[in-house]
Amino acid sequence: MPAPPPSSPNPLDRLWLTEAVRLREEHAGPLDDAEANRQARAQGGDLPELIEHRALWLARRDGLIDALRHWRQGARLAAFALVLLALFTGAGLALAALGDGVRPVNVFWALGSLLGLNLLTLLGWLLGFVFAGDAGGALGRLWLWLSEKLARDARAAQLAPALLAVLEQRRLGRWLLGLGVHGLWLVAMASALVTLLALLATRRYGFVWETTILGESTFINLTQALGALPSLLGFSVPDIAQIRASGDLASGVESARQSWAGWLVGVVLIYGLLPRLLLALFCLWRWRRGRAQLRLDLQLPAYRLLRERLQPPTERLGISDAAPPQLHAPSAGTQLDGSEGAVLVGIELDPSQPWPPRLPNAVADAGVLDDREQRRRLLEQLTRFPPQRLAIACDPRRSPDRGTLALIGELSRCAAESRVWLLQPPAGEALDSHRLQDWHQALDGLGLPHSGSAPITWLETGHD
Repeated sequence: MPAPPPSSPNPLDRLWLTEAVRLREEHAGPLDDAEANRQARAQGGDLPELIEHRALWLARRDGLIDALRHWRQGARLAAFALVLLALFTGAGLALAALGDGVRPVNVFWALGSLLGLNLLTLLGWLLGFVFAGDAGGALGRLWLWLSEKLARDARAAQLAPALLAVLEQRRLGRWLLGLGVHGLWLVAMASALVTLLALLATRRYGFVWETTILGESTFINLTQALGALPSLLGFSVPDIAQIRASGDLASGVESARQSWAGWLVGVVLIYGLLPRLLLALFCLWRWRRGRAQLRLDLQLPAYRLLRERLQPPTERLGISDAAPPQLHAPSAGTQLDGSEGAVLVGIELDPSQPWPPRLPNAVADAGVLDDREQRRRLLEQLTRFPPQRLAIACDPRRSPDRGTLALIGELSRCAAESRVWLLQPPAGEALDSHRLQDWHQALDGLGLPHSGSAPITWLETGHD
């Protein structure tokens, strides 16, 4: 019995896996895709859907879907590691800005420690966004590298390049990586703000400002300008007298410490955390909008080559002539029309073998498959009209070669339930025990039930 199909991937994952299959074929050559093409044509749809159906079938067969799951796990671990780094970075900035409370805090040195690195990286992001089109930069590349390393799956080698190829279509990489960058800095600034509040709540800090070449009025104007927006949200701003008093190291500044603390918290919130929050939300909006518009690029040479295999001219253009009154009957068994609940088929049987056996009316005879054309025709029929039960008759006097086993596997995947019938030898002959054991091991490896007795009752009724 074939395994139940896994849950369908979301649209982004479908495009992602399709691109991964394309890149894999570009590097390793064309894949064995006869069954994949047949399954895709059976599901129907336009050319992009057919290409996706084919790619998903190949991805399931070759383990790419499992590799994608492992890659996602690695990506989540990498993101978690970066979030932890951002948390510690933010807390470290706050601790470095305020110190241990023994010495007075230079307000503008503290402000530079809290916002300097954040503003520099924000400026770098803006420059990269405008001139290079890369909003992620080194941080984005670090995340991709960590994701691949943490996935620990060799089959995931093409997933990161495939993701970048998909995102490049509508230049979505800048928005996804930009979302990551701003999200991490948002975490860092939130951590810095929480640490700042905790330190100000548990320690007694004094605030001063110092200068050699700038005048007192410069600091007064700068302080009031920076505190204008925070004051609209209720944060305190030192008045002129408090600012002047804080500039004199010899004078007491205790009366101004609450005003300076409120001013510092407000400035960090407005100029540090809020811009990152707004940019993260903007990148998220653009990412979601662009993701909904992603499509396959059918102009790629690999996809153009698939058109003839997935959309033969008779399917693509349609058949204008009326159907003849009688179709040519195939030589390998009867024509299957989808109403049959059970099918019996033989594979390369000895001509001396009496065939077919006496079958009930409910069981269809698909004949004996001896050549490639017969196999292709029957597989096309079974893919389009899958039976409930399928019995595959094999001659155990032959060796179970890879081609025969591959055909048995393809046939079994076309039915809800499948069994292999290992025929008894003609009278006066005996089966080779070692060869029969090879058959049993091979069929067990395929996960198919097998027996030396005729499964006619099972074909007719569904049980022995």
